[in-house]
Amino acid sequence: MDIVVENPDHVESVDIIVGIPSYNEADSIAYPTDVASRGLVEYFPDKKSVIINVDNNSPDGTMDAFMNTPTKVPKIYISTPKGVKGKGNNFKNIFEAAVELQAKAVVVVDADLKSITPQWIQYLGEPLFAGFNYVTPIYVRHKYDGSITNHIAYPLLRTLFGLRVRQPIGGDFGFCGKMARAFLSEKLWNEKVANFGIDIWMTTIAIARRFKVCQTFLGSPKSHRAKDPAKDLGPMFKQVVMTFFDLMIDFEYLWKDTSASLPSSIFGFGLGVDEKPPVVNVNKDALYNSFISGFEKYGKTWKKVITQPELIEVSKTKKMSQEGFYYSSDLWARILFNFAIAYRNNEIPHEQIIEAMVPFYHSRILSFVNKTGHMGIKECEEYFESIVRVFEGEKYYLIKRWDQDRMKLGHKLFSCAPSPLLQR
Repeated sequence: MDIVVENPDHVESVDIIVGIPSYNEADSIAYPTDVASRGLVEYFPDKKSVIINVDNNSPDGTMDAFMNTPTKVPKIYISTPKGVKGKGNNFKNIFEAAVELQAKAVVVVDADLKSITPQWIQYLGEPLFAGFNYVTPIYVRHKYDGSITNHIAYPLLRTLFGLRVRQPIGGDFGFCGKMARAFLSEKLWNEKVANFGIDIWMTTIAIARRFKVCQTFLGSPKSHRAKDPAKDLGPMFKQVVMTFFDLMIDFEYLWKDTSASLPSSIFGFGLGVDEKPPVVNVNKDALYNSFISGFEKYGKTWKKVITQPELIEVSKTKKMSQEGFYYSSDLWARILFNFAIAYRNNEIPHEQIIEAMVPFYHSRILSFVNKTGHMGIKECEEYFESIVRVFEGEKYYLIKRWDQDRMKLGHKLFSCAPSPLLQR
């Protein structure tokens, strides 16, 4: 079956697109659609624009809710074929639409946003008309919101690829038409990228392929359906982590030669935000129990994945109480690196590796929550900065172990045969 396209205004070419990916967002999509229209009219009045809902054939009436929202800007509805799901598949449709409509700029925002303002369209779109190729957001988030970003995606991306991009999987992005074509030409595309792996895939590709990347201040806290990091993990964790590990393998030549991180360009300026983002409540019991039960459930896998010095440190945490639970950021960095190396080695099924990693992810959040309970958002952000610097300081460990394991597996970079020069 082909994709479904509704283009009642017969839009054939545009300067700027606002894309809204969705699945079953009938109750929420009208608001970002209305705000996107107002943002385009106010800040891009001289540009031909369109709002596109890229959907997964939602059965709840998302298409009707979108198309029936009154806007001054034309709208297009594009859906994947019936039965084809995935956020990444929606993004692929927006890439193709951007190329077909010859768009110079594309802004993408989440369908469940409650905090979006017309200025968000301006801040994400303007850099694309000022020479930047890819734009990521900077906004205030609750210290326990975005745990995959805070504890895995941001520190790993910055440590490996050397660019400080605070919200690499924030969900709200801008990219130019050239970038859309580049995304469509990438060879790495699989089921994980076609789903929740798409955000980290796009950001990593933009940085690794040396496009001009910037961050932009959005001026208001991100407010959407916040989730307890002890629950609601679903497939997102697996798909984000596996996609990043796949990218590590593909771009090994690049990150091994990247020595230090640099600040990205920042578009606009922060005005200071008084509003508070939605509170995220964390179930510490669930985090603690997940980790402690992991020793029995995944102990054999952990022994294969984690080197002995780190495993000894990890075993000490079994004696800690829930309230006193904590381990250092350098240990967390080495644990993450060990899982990435095991994934590359491919001696254990990838799914099994990621499942065995979940209790560690939970333990890291518990450790972080216990450490930061008294901290405000600003103080917590400074603490994150110190954590990522610890990650950068441990990169030597990743490279050394990555290369040692390659040699053990027999994938030697150079032949072991004596050099002809030495035989003379």
